[in-house]
Amino acid sequence: MAISAKTAAVGATLAVVALLGVTYTLTVGAGADDPFAECRVGPRAGAAQIGGPFTLLSETGATVTDKEVITKPSLVYFGYTWCPDVCPIDSDRNAEAAELLEQRGYDVTPVFISVDSARDTPESLQEFTDIMSPKMIGLTGTKAQIDAAVKAYRAYYNVADPSDPETLIDHSTQTYLMDPKFGYLDFYDRDTPPKEMADSVACFIDALKTNAK
Repeated sequence: MAISAKTAAVGATLAVVALLGVTYTLTVGAGADDPFAECRVGPRAGAAQIGGPFTLLSETGATVTDKEVITKPSLVYFGYTWCPDVCPIDSDRNAEAAELLEQRGYDVTPVFISVDSARDTPESLQEFTDIMSPKMIGLTGTKAQIDAAVKAYRAYYNVADPSDPETLIDHSTQTYLMDPKFGYLDFYDRDTPPKEMADSVACFIDALKTNAK
């Protein structure tokens, strides 16, 4: 697959700008009244404007909203099933963290939102998520629906060559910890190991239980 130098340069520039924007949004200092301060690694604010309403197509073929998907603490990741390496590795890490949490008695849902409206179908998503974890929920939709979800989560993606059926897609790789009541809690970079992620998520869930009393 040939991608022009100009296209690659533009894509790289957009990726850097988007990453800087995401990083700025996610690293705003948390307030003194932050109930999850002990769980955070660095000055990451739970009050950051990450997440929001979305309507997407489930891997079962049903149209669902964020309220129907995020019913418990969830690990939300944006990617695509044609991704050659990054998405499978990150999704496997998220699935492993969810499994470690389940072994400790915590119920967490890994969510995979496709940014590939042209190729990802409910069938391809189900095949992908079933390999990763029986708990993982796969979502896709029209370009407009996906764009709305990406915007709500301050995520990013860029299709290298829409005319190429085998095109690669550049995208953000943070995993967001979301809660149905408190919304965005924290995020995890690609280099966060499964156990470290599980330990962090467990801390948040314990804090959630305390704040629910």
